[in-house]
Amino acid sequence: MAAKPNNRKALWLGLVLILVLLTISAIGLYQFAFQSDSDDVTGGPIEMPSTQGDFSLAQLDEDDIAIVSFGYTYCPDVCPMNQAVKRQALAQLSDAQRERVVPIMITVDPERDTLPRMEEYMQFFGDTFIGLVGSQEQLEDVAARYGVIWRRVEAPDSAMAYTIDHSASLFLVNRNGEILQRVLYSPAPHGLVSALENELGS
Repeated sequence: MAAKPNNRKALWLGLVLILVLLTISAIGLYQFAFQSDSDDVTGGPIEMPSTQGDFSLAQLDEDDIAIVSFGYTYCPDVCPMNQAVKRQALAQLSDAQRERVVPIMITVDPERDTLPRMEEYMQFFGDTFIGLVGSQEQLEDVAARYGVIWRRVEAPDSAMAYTIDHSASLFLVNRNGEILQRVLYSPAPHGLVSALENELGS
């Protein structure tokens, strides 16, 4: 009789282990499916209307770095996490380093993300955060050059009507559009902090 609880406990532990492995596999599959091969990434100029007027990477100072991500304001998890990670990383830099970093998010949902909505969204993360809203043509051009993949997923039973699956990498980019480093999505800021410190120096 005493063996039954032990068997039940072992069964539950087995199920938990399987769920953990499935979750890890799903995250890995997401990263694989929505990260482009870095060999195909060319980067280059970014010029779009923004929450702070017309924006161009060329406006940055010679030693400035932009942290560029792609997302949308209706995103339930990855996008706000990416912005929070940027904010956390910036908080760990020195004042001199922080002044040289410009955090940017380019919307992959120009249909819904108007500039006023982007401005409201970016203010949740900080005054220096800039939201870019380009035309569909501008988005397709920049996304192709930065190896960003996105797709619209219909959600007829949801009030949002649709969601967007998209690449979640962060790009450290200079004023010439050269990709200095690509940081894979993470809910923790350590990778981004390390990349920034490596590029910014002391």
